[in-house]
Amino acid sequence: AAGAALAAPRLADAAGPQISEFRLENGLQVMVIPDHRTPVVTHMIWYKVGSADEQPGKSGIAHFLEHLMFKGTEAHPQGEFSDQVARLGGQENAFTSTDYTSYFQRVAKPHLETVMGFEADRMTGLKLSDAVVLPERDVVLEERRMRTDNNPGARLSEMMQATSYVNHPYQHPIIGWEHEIKGLNREDALAFYRRFYAPNNALLVVAGDVEPEEVKALAEKTYGKVKAADTPPRNRPQEPEPEVQRRVALADARVAQPSLQRSYLVPSYRTAAPREAEALEVLAQILGGDQTGRLYRKLVAEKGLAAGAGAWYQGTAYDATRFSVSLVPSQGVSLEDLEAATDDVIADLVEKGVDDLELARAKTRLTADAIYAQDSQATLARMYGAAWATGQTATDVREWPERVKSVTADDVKAAAERYLVLDRAVTGYLKSAPAKKDGRS
Repeated sequence: AAGAALAAPRLADAAGPQISEFRLENGLQVMVIPDHRTPVVTHMIWYKVGSADEQPGKSGIAHFLEHLMFKGTEAHPQGEFSDQVARLGGQENAFTSTDYTSYFQRVAKPHLETVMGFEADRMTGLKLSDAVVLPERDVVLEERRMRTDNNPGARLSEMMQATSYVNHPYQHPIIGWEHEIKGLNREDALAFYRRFYAPNNALLVVAGDVEPEEVKALAEKTYGKVKAADTPPRNRPQEPEPEVQRRVALADARVAQPSLQRSYLVPSYRTAAPREAEALEVLAQILGGDQTGRLYRKLVAEKGLAAGAGAWYQGTAYDATRFSVSLVPSQGVSLEDLEAATDDVIADLVEKGVDDLELARAKTRLTADAIYAQDSQATLARMYGAAWATGQTATDVREWPERVKSVTADDVKAAAERYLVLDRAVTGYLKSAPAKKDGRS
Protein backbone atom coordinates (compact mmCIF):
# COMPACT_ATOMS: atom_id res chain seq x y z
CA ALA A 1 0.00 0.00 0.00
CA ALA A 2 1.15 3.54 -0.72
CA GLY A 3 2.63 5.36 2.24
CA ALA A 4 5.41 7.67 3.26
CA ALA A 5 7.08 5.35 5.76
CA LEU A 6 10.67 4.49 5.08
CA ALA A 7 11.43 0.90 4.29
CA ALA A 8 13.97 -0.70 6.57
CA PRO A 9 17.41 -0.32 4.96
CA ARG A 10 18.76 -3.53 3.56
CA LEU A 11 22.12 -4.71 4.79
CA ALA A 12 24.96 -3.96 2.41
CA ASP A 13 27.00 -6.81 1.09
CA ALA A 14 29.65 -7.41 -1.53
CA ALA A 15 27.00 -7.42 -4.23
CA GLY A 16 25.77 -3.90 -3.69
CA PRO A 17 25.34 -0.84 -1.48
CA GLN A 18 22.79 -0.28 1.25
CA ILE A 19 19.54 0.69 -0.46
CA SER A 20 16.48 2.34 1.09
CA GLU A 21 13.13 2.59 -0.64
CA PHE A 22 9.90 4.38 0.18
CA ARG A 23 6.83 5.73 -1.55
CA LEU A 24 5.18 9.14 -1.29
CA GLU A 25 1.42 9.49 -0.87
CA ASN A 26 1.10 10.50 -4.56
CA GLY A 27 2.67 7.21 -5.66
CA LEU A 28 6.20 8.39 -6.41
CA GLN A 29 8.68 5.66 -5.60
CA VAL A 30 11.98 6.82 -4.13
CA MET A 31 15.28 4.95 -3.91
CA VAL A 32 18.24 6.24 -1.91
CA ILE A 33 21.77 4.91 -2.48
CA PRO A 34 24.14 6.41 0.11
CA ASP A 35 27.75 7.03 -0.96
CA HIS A 36 29.63 9.32 1.43
CA ARG A 37 33.03 9.35 -0.26
CA THR A 38 32.49 12.80 -1.77
CA PRO A 39 29.92 15.57 -1.02
CA VAL A 40 28.21 15.04 -4.39
CA VAL A 41 24.81 13.64 -5.32
CA THR A 42 23.31 12.17 -8.48
CA HIS A 43 19.60 12.93 -8.82
CA MET A 44 17.64 10.96 -11.41
CA ILE A 45 13.94 10.83 -12.20
CA TRP A 46 12.80 7.82 -14.22
CA TYR A 47 9.48 7.62 -16.06
CA LYS A 48 8.15 4.20 -16.91
CA VAL A 49 7.53 5.09 -20.54
CA GLY A 50 9.65 4.75 -23.67
CA SER A 51 9.39 4.40 -27.41
CA ALA A 52 7.61 1.03 -27.12
CA ASP A 53 4.71 2.78 -25.35
CA GLU A 54 3.96 5.16 -28.22
CA GLN A 55 0.72 5.17 -30.17
CA PRO A 56 0.86 3.73 -33.73
CA GLY A 57 1.89 6.40 -36.20
CA LYS A 58 3.58 8.53 -33.52
CA SER A 59 7.03 6.94 -33.42
CA GLY A 60 9.63 9.20 -31.86
CA ILE A 61 7.23 11.11 -29.60
CA ALA A 62 8.86 9.80 -26.37
CA HIS A 63 12.28 11.04 -27.51
CA PHE A 64 10.81 14.28 -28.90
CA LEU A 65 9.15 15.00 -25.56
CA GLU A 66 12.49 14.45 -23.82
CA HIS A 67 13.85 17.34 -25.90
CA LEU A 68 10.82 19.49 -25.15
CA MET A 69 11.11 18.95 -21.40
CA PHE A 70 13.93 21.51 -21.47
CA LYS A 71 11.68 24.24 -22.92
CA GLY A 72 10.51 25.64 -19.61
CA THR A 73 7.46 25.93 -17.37
CA GLU A 74 5.34 28.82 -16.19
CA ALA A 75 7.43 29.02 -13.02
CA HIS A 76 10.78 28.58 -14.74
CA PRO A 77 11.17 29.90 -18.31
CA GLN A 78 13.19 28.08 -20.94
CA GLY A 79 16.86 27.75 -20.07
CA GLU A 80 16.55 28.64 -16.39
CA PHE A 81 16.91 25.07 -15.12
CA SER A 82 19.99 24.33 -17.26
CA ASP A 83 21.56 27.71 -16.48
CA GLN A 84 21.12 27.11 -12.77
CA VAL A 85 22.73 23.66 -12.94
CA ALA A 86 25.66 25.17 -14.84
CA ARG A 87 26.06 28.02 -12.33
CA LEU A 88 26.14 25.47 -9.53
CA GLY A 89 28.97 23.64 -11.27
CA GLY A 90 26.76 20.63 -11.95
CA GLN A 91 26.05 18.37 -14.89
CA GLU A 92 22.76 17.34 -16.45
CA ASN A 93 21.40 15.24 -19.26
CA ALA A 94 18.52 13.03 -20.29
CA PHE A 95 17.96 9.90 -22.36
CA THR A 96 15.13 7.87 -23.86
CA SER A 97 15.04 4.11 -24.30
CA THR A 98 12.44 1.63 -25.51
CA ASP A 99 11.12 1.21 -21.95
CA TYR A 100 11.95 4.38 -20.02
CA THR A 101 12.87 8.05 -20.12
CA SER A 102 15.23 9.55 -17.53
CA TYR A 103 16.45 13.01 -16.53
CA PHE A 104 19.42 13.50 -14.23
CA GLN A 105 21.64 16.07 -12.56
CA ARG A 106 24.89 15.68 -10.66
CA VAL A 107 25.52 18.50 -8.18
CA ALA A 108 27.17 19.26 -4.86
CA LYS A 109 25.09 18.04 -1.93
CA PRO A 110 23.82 21.49 -0.79
CA HIS A 111 22.10 21.96 -4.16
CA LEU A 112 20.03 18.77 -4.12
CA GLU A 113 16.85 20.56 -3.06
CA THR A 114 17.26 23.05 -5.91
CA VAL A 115 17.35 20.43 -8.66
CA MET A 116 14.57 18.45 -7.01
CA GLY A 117 12.38 21.54 -7.05
CA PHE A 118 13.06 22.22 -10.72
CA GLU A 119 12.46 18.60 -11.72
CA ALA A 120 9.25 18.33 -9.71
CA ASP A 121 7.98 21.52 -11.36
CA ARG A 122 8.45 20.22 -14.88
CA MET A 123 6.85 16.86 -14.05
CA THR A 124 3.45 18.47 -14.76
CA GLY A 125 4.18 22.16 -15.42
CA LEU A 126 5.62 22.03 -18.95
CA LYS A 127 4.51 24.87 -21.24
CA LEU A 128 4.75 24.43 -24.99
CA SER A 129 4.02 26.58 -28.01
CA ASP A 130 4.52 26.03 -31.73
CA ALA A 131 7.32 28.59 -31.56
CA VAL A 132 9.44 26.16 -29.55
CA VAL A 133 7.99 22.82 -30.69
CA LEU A 134 8.42 23.14 -34.44
CA PRO A 135 12.10 24.25 -34.42
CA GLU A 136 12.88 21.45 -31.95
CA ARG A 137 11.26 18.96 -34.31
CA ASP A 138 13.75 20.09 -36.94
CA VAL A 139 16.53 19.49 -34.40
CA VAL A 140 15.34 15.90 -33.92
CA LEU A 141 15.15 15.35 -37.68
CA GLU A 142 18.72 16.58 -38.02
CA GLU A 143 19.78 14.31 -35.15
CA ARG A 144 18.26 11.38 -37.02
CA ARG A 145 20.04 12.34 -40.23
CA MET A 146 23.41 12.63 -38.49
CA ARG A 147 23.21 9.55 -36.25
CA THR A 148 21.26 7.14 -38.43
CA ASP A 149 20.61 8.17 -42.02
CA ASN A 150 24.24 9.13 -42.68
CA ASN A 151 25.66 6.12 -40.81
CA PRO A 152 25.43 2.82 -42.73
CA GLY A 153 26.11 0.77 -39.60
CA ALA A 154 23.32 2.50 -37.71
CA ARG A 155 20.96 2.03 -40.65
CA LEU A 156 21.69 -1.69 -40.72
CA SER A 157 21.15 -1.96 -36.96
CA GLU A 158 17.83 -0.13 -37.31
CA MET A 159 16.69 -2.48 -40.05
CA MET A 160 17.78 -5.53 -38.07
CA GLN A 161 15.78 -4.36 -35.08
CA ALA A 162 12.74 -3.74 -37.26
CA THR A 163 13.12 -7.22 -38.75
CA SER A 164 13.63 -8.93 -35.40
CA TYR A 165 10.15 -7.94 -34.24
CA VAL A 166 7.09 -8.64 -36.37
CA ASN A 167 4.45 -7.55 -33.84
CA HIS A 168 6.07 -5.87 -30.84
CA PRO A 169 6.68 -2.08 -30.87
CA TYR A 170 10.38 -2.67 -30.21
CA GLN A 171 10.50 -2.80 -34.01
CA HIS A 172 10.34 1.01 -34.12
CA PRO A 173 13.51 3.08 -33.64
CA ILE A 174 13.66 5.14 -30.47
CA ILE A 175 14.24 8.34 -32.42
CA GLY A 176 11.30 7.49 -34.69
CA TRP A 177 10.80 7.01 -38.41
CA GLU A 178 11.52 10.17 -40.39
CA HIS A 179 8.09 10.47 -42.01
CA GLU A 180 6.37 10.14 -38.62
CA ILE A 181 8.70 12.59 -36.86
CA LYS A 182 7.74 15.18 -39.49
CA GLY A 183 4.11 14.86 -38.43
CA LEU A 184 4.64 15.26 -34.67
CA ASN A 185 3.24 18.46 -33.19
CA ARG A 186 2.52 20.33 -29.98
CA GLU A 187 -0.75 18.47 -29.34
CA ASP A 188 0.98 15.08 -29.73
CA ALA A 189 3.68 16.05 -27.24
CA LEU A 190 1.24 17.39 -24.64
CA ALA A 191 -1.05 14.35 -24.96
CA PHE A 192 1.88 11.98 -24.40
CA TYR A 193 3.14 14.13 -21.53
CA ARG A 194 -0.21 14.22 -19.74
CA ARG A 195 -0.70 10.51 -20.23
CA PHE A 196 2.59 9.27 -18.81
CA TYR A 197 4.35 11.98 -16.80
CA ALA A 198 3.03 11.64 -13.27
CA PRO A 199 4.56 10.83 -9.88
CA ASN A 200 2.79 7.46 -9.74
CA ASN A 201 4.54 6.47 -13.00
CA ALA A 202 8.00 7.54 -11.86
CA LEU A 203 10.95 6.56 -9.72
CA LEU A 204 13.26 9.05 -8.03
CA VAL A 205 16.80 7.76 -7.48
CA VAL A 206 19.19 9.80 -5.33
CA ALA A 207 22.70 8.41 -5.02
CA GLY A 208 25.53 10.08 -3.13
CA ASP A 209 26.30 11.87 0.12
CA VAL A 210 22.79 11.62 1.57
CA GLU A 211 20.79 9.70 4.14
CA PRO A 212 17.29 8.31 3.52
CA GLU A 213 15.62 10.57 6.06
CA GLU A 214 16.88 13.81 4.49
CA VAL A 215 15.93 12.64 0.98
CA LYS A 216 12.47 11.73 2.25
CA ALA A 217 11.98 15.20 3.70
CA LEU A 218 13.12 16.91 0.48
CA ALA A 219 11.05 14.60 -1.71
CA GLU A 220 7.89 15.35 0.26
CA LYS A 221 8.65 19.10 0.11
CA THR A 222 9.11 19.09 -3.69
CA TYR A 223 7.68 16.05 -5.49
CA GLY A 224 5.09 15.50 -2.77
CA LYS A 225 3.17 18.54 -4.02
CA VAL A 226 2.57 16.97 -7.46
CA LYS A 227 -0.79 15.24 -7.86
CA ALA A 228 -1.09 11.65 -9.03
CA ALA A 229 -2.77 10.93 -12.37
CA ASP A 230 -4.41 8.02 -14.16
CA THR A 231 -1.66 6.39 -16.21
CA PRO A 232 -2.32 3.45 -18.55
CA PRO A 233 -1.02 -0.05 -17.83
CA ARG A 234 1.67 -1.52 -20.04
CA ASN A 235 -0.40 -3.69 -22.37
CA ARG A 236 1.85 -4.00 -25.40
CA PRO A 237 1.40 -6.36 -28.37
CA GLN A 238 3.62 -9.36 -27.71
CA GLU A 239 5.98 -11.08 -30.11
CA PRO A 240 4.99 -14.54 -31.41
CA GLU A 241 7.55 -17.33 -31.33
CA PRO A 242 9.80 -16.88 -34.40
CA GLU A 243 9.59 -19.63 -36.99
CA VAL A 244 11.90 -18.60 -39.84
CA GLN A 245 15.36 -17.09 -40.13
CA ARG A 246 15.58 -13.66 -41.73
CA ARG A 247 18.36 -11.80 -43.51
CA VAL A 248 19.11 -8.10 -44.02
CA ALA A 249 21.83 -6.67 -46.27
CA LEU A 250 23.00 -3.10 -46.79
CA ALA A 251 25.58 -1.98 -49.34
CA ASP A 252 26.87 1.59 -49.15
CA ALA A 253 29.85 3.38 -50.65
CA ARG A 254 30.64 4.90 -47.25
CA VAL A 255 31.31 1.50 -45.70
CA ALA A 256 35.06 1.26 -45.11
CA GLN A 257 34.87 -1.99 -43.17
CA PRO A 258 32.26 -4.71 -43.84
CA SER A 259 30.71 -6.48 -40.88
CA LEU A 260 28.49 -9.38 -39.94
CA GLN A 261 25.74 -9.09 -37.32
CA ARG A 262 23.40 -11.71 -35.90
CA SER A 263 20.55 -11.15 -33.43
CA TYR A 264 18.53 -13.89 -31.74
CA LEU A 265 15.18 -13.28 -30.08
CA VAL A 266 15.51 -14.21 -26.38
CA PRO A 267 13.74 -13.46 -23.09
CA SER A 268 14.66 -10.49 -20.92
CA TYR A 269 15.37 -10.62 -17.20
CA ARG A 270 11.71 -9.91 -16.53
CA THR A 271 10.35 -12.57 -18.89
CA ALA A 272 12.95 -15.33 -18.53
CA ALA A 273 12.59 -18.49 -16.49
CA PRO A 274 14.68 -18.67 -13.30
CA ARG A 275 18.46 -18.54 -14.06
CA GLU A 276 17.78 -18.42 -17.81
CA ALA A 277 18.68 -14.75 -18.24
CA GLU A 278 21.83 -15.16 -16.13
CA ALA A 279 22.79 -18.14 -18.30
CA LEU A 280 22.39 -15.98 -21.41
CA GLU A 281 24.58 -13.32 -19.78
CA VAL A 282 27.29 -15.91 -19.11
CA LEU A 283 26.87 -17.33 -22.60
CA ALA A 284 27.50 -13.90 -24.13
CA GLN A 285 30.72 -13.62 -22.14
CA ILE A 286 31.88 -17.08 -23.17
CA LEU A 287 31.18 -16.41 -26.83
CA GLY A 288 32.46 -12.87 -27.19
CA GLY A 289 33.17 -11.13 -23.90
CA ASP A 290 36.81 -10.34 -24.66
CA GLN A 291 39.88 -11.85 -26.29
CA THR A 292 39.33 -15.09 -24.39
CA GLY A 293 35.84 -15.52 -25.90
CA ARG A 294 35.34 -18.39 -28.29
CA LEU A 295 34.56 -16.25 -31.31
CA TYR A 296 37.77 -14.27 -30.85
CA ARG A 297 39.94 -17.29 -30.06
CA LYS A 298 38.64 -19.40 -32.94
CA LEU A 299 38.06 -16.84 -35.67
CA VAL A 300 40.58 -14.09 -34.89
CA ALA A 301 43.51 -15.70 -33.08
CA GLU A 302 43.48 -19.22 -34.55
CA LYS A 303 42.03 -18.97 -38.06
CA GLY A 304 42.59 -15.31 -38.89
CA LEU A 305 39.16 -15.04 -40.50
CA ALA A 306 38.06 -12.05 -38.43
CA ALA A 307 39.66 -8.84 -37.23
CA GLY A 308 37.24 -8.51 -34.33
CA ALA A 309 34.39 -10.37 -32.64
CA GLY A 310 31.96 -9.73 -29.81
CA ALA A 311 28.69 -10.87 -28.26
CA TRP A 312 26.24 -9.29 -25.85
CA TYR A 313 22.88 -9.86 -24.21
CA GLN A 314 20.44 -6.95 -23.85
CA GLY A 315 18.72 -8.36 -20.78
CA THR A 316 17.47 -5.10 -19.25
CA ALA A 317 14.22 -4.86 -21.21
CA TYR A 318 10.57 -5.15 -20.29
CA ASP A 319 9.66 -7.64 -23.02
CA ALA A 320 11.42 -10.12 -25.32
CA THR A 321 14.88 -8.86 -26.20
CA ARG A 322 17.94 -9.79 -28.27
CA PHE A 323 21.18 -11.73 -27.95
CA SER A 324 23.66 -10.50 -30.56
CA VAL A 325 27.01 -11.34 -32.09
CA SER A 326 29.06 -9.05 -34.30
CA LEU A 327 32.17 -9.79 -36.36
CA VAL A 328 34.49 -7.88 -38.67
CA PRO A 329 36.12 -9.98 -41.43
CA SER A 330 39.83 -9.95 -42.07
CA GLN A 331 41.04 -8.50 -45.35
CA GLY A 332 40.00 -10.74 -48.24
CA VAL A 333 37.55 -12.85 -46.21
CA SER A 334 33.97 -12.84 -47.48
CA LEU A 335 31.04 -12.31 -45.15
CA GLU A 336 29.62 -15.63 -46.37
CA ASP A 337 32.76 -17.51 -45.28
CA LEU A 338 32.86 -15.65 -41.97
CA GLU A 339 29.20 -16.47 -41.33
CA ALA A 340 29.80 -20.17 -42.00
CA ALA A 341 32.73 -20.19 -39.60
CA THR A 342 30.68 -18.36 -36.98
CA ASP A 343 27.90 -20.91 -37.31
CA ASP A 344 30.47 -23.68 -36.76
CA VAL A 345 31.68 -22.09 -33.51
CA ILE A 346 28.14 -21.66 -32.21
CA ALA A 347 27.12 -25.18 -33.29
CA ASP A 348 30.12 -26.64 -31.48
CA LEU A 349 29.15 -24.83 -28.27
CA VAL A 350 25.53 -25.93 -28.58
CA GLU A 351 26.57 -29.55 -29.13
CA LYS A 352 29.40 -29.90 -26.61
CA GLY A 353 28.62 -27.21 -24.05
CA VAL A 354 31.24 -25.18 -22.20
CA ASP A 355 34.23 -26.20 -20.11
CA ASP A 356 34.83 -25.36 -16.47
CA LEU A 357 37.61 -22.85 -17.16
CA GLU A 358 35.67 -20.63 -19.55
CA LEU A 359 32.59 -20.85 -17.32
CA ALA A 360 34.56 -19.71 -14.28
CA ARG A 361 36.30 -16.97 -16.27
CA ALA A 362 33.01 -15.58 -17.58
CA LYS A 363 31.35 -15.54 -14.15
CA THR A 364 34.39 -13.87 -12.60
CA ARG A 365 34.35 -11.07 -15.19
CA LEU A 366 30.63 -10.44 -14.75
CA THR A 367 30.70 -10.37 -10.95
CA ALA A 368 33.85 -8.21 -10.95
CA ASP A 369 32.12 -5.70 -13.22
CA ALA A 370 29.20 -5.56 -10.78
CA ILE A 371 31.58 -4.77 -7.92
CA TYR A 372 33.47 -2.14 -9.92
CA ALA A 373 30.14 -0.47 -10.78
CA GLN A 374 29.84 0.49 -7.11
CA ASP A 375 32.70 2.96 -7.60
CA SER A 376 30.40 5.25 -9.60
CA GLN A 377 27.27 6.66 -7.97
CA ALA A 378 25.95 7.67 -11.40
CA THR A 379 26.39 4.10 -12.68
CA LEU A 380 24.60 2.75 -9.63
CA ALA A 381 21.71 5.17 -10.11
CA ARG A 382 21.36 4.19 -13.76
CA MET A 383 21.61 0.47 -13.00
CA TYR A 384 18.93 0.47 -10.33
CA GLY A 385 16.67 2.88 -12.23
CA ALA A 386 16.78 0.91 -15.49
CA ALA A 387 16.06 -2.30 -13.59
CA TRP A 388 13.00 -0.76 -11.94
CA ALA A 389 11.69 0.62 -15.25
CA THR A 390 11.89 -2.84 -16.83
CA GLY A 391 10.08 -4.75 -14.13
CA GLN A 392 12.89 -5.67 -11.73
CA THR A 393 13.51 -4.69 -8.13
CA ALA A 394 16.44 -3.44 -6.09
CA THR A 395 16.66 -6.93 -4.62
CA ASP A 396 17.03 -8.40 -8.11
CA VAL A 397 19.94 -6.06 -8.81
CA ARG A 398 21.62 -6.64 -5.46
CA GLU A 399 21.35 -10.43 -5.73
CA TRP A 400 22.37 -10.60 -9.39
CA PRO A 401 26.06 -11.47 -8.77
CA GLU A 402 25.06 -14.45 -6.62
CA ARG A 403 22.64 -15.67 -9.28
CA VAL A 404 25.39 -15.41 -11.89
CA LYS A 405 27.71 -17.40 -9.65
CA SER A 406 25.08 -20.16 -9.44
CA VAL A 407 24.89 -20.62 -13.23
CA THR A 408 26.09 -24.08 -14.26
CA ALA A 409 27.57 -25.42 -17.49
CA ASP A 410 24.28 -27.24 -18.07
CA ASP A 411 22.38 -23.95 -17.72
CA VAL A 412 24.55 -22.32 -20.37
CA LYS A 413 24.28 -25.29 -22.74
CA ALA A 414 20.49 -25.37 -22.33
CA ALA A 415 20.23 -21.65 -23.10
CA ALA A 416 22.39 -22.05 -26.20
CA GLU A 417 20.40 -25.04 -27.42
CA ARG A 418 17.09 -23.26 -27.00
CA TYR A 419 17.90 -19.79 -28.24
CA LEU A 420 20.94 -19.82 -30.55
CA VAL A 421 19.03 -21.34 -33.45
CA LEU A 422 18.66 -19.76 -36.87
CA ASP A 423 14.86 -19.78 -36.79
CA ARG A 424 15.10 -17.20 -33.99
CA ALA A 425 17.70 -15.11 -35.78
CA VAL A 426 18.16 -12.15 -38.07
CA THR A 427 21.50 -12.05 -39.90
CA GLY A 428 22.81 -8.76 -41.24
CA TYR A 429 25.49 -8.01 -43.82
CA LEU A 430 27.09 -4.58 -44.10
CA LYS A 431 29.02 -4.25 -47.36
CA SER A 432 30.76 -1.58 -49.35
CA ALA A 433 29.35 -0.58 -52.73
CA PRO A 434 30.65 1.52 -55.61
CA ALA A 435 29.67 5.18 -55.39
CA LYS A 436 27.02 6.29 -57.85
CA LYS A 437 28.02 8.65 -60.65
CA ASP A 438 26.31 11.61 -59.00
CA GLY A 439 28.50 11.03 -55.92
CA ARG A 440 25.74 9.63 -53.76
CA SER A 441 25.76 6.09 -52.38
